[in-house]
Amino acid sequence: MKELHLSIVSPEKSIFDGDVNIVTLPGTIGSFSILPGHAPIVSSLKAGTLSYTTTGGEEHTLDIQGGFVELSDGTASVCIS
Repeated sequence: MKELHLSIVSPEKSIFDGDVNIVTLPGTIGSFSILPGHAPIVSSLKAGTLSYTTTGGEEHTLDIQGGFVELSDGTASVCIS
């Protein structure tokens, strides 16, 4: 199975950096999920809840005010505010 690496940063600090099974993001035109093997994407994010599940099965949620995500080569890079 392909892997998905997630990196979440804010202007102040790094929030998470690790492998996940899924990440769900509040896109500006609707919520969407990224799974391992997803096609490359760049999207802006609006205020809402970002959630992800680690490969160990831990579920996490984070309220964000906006930002953007870029998925390339199996790594989702999320910059939030």
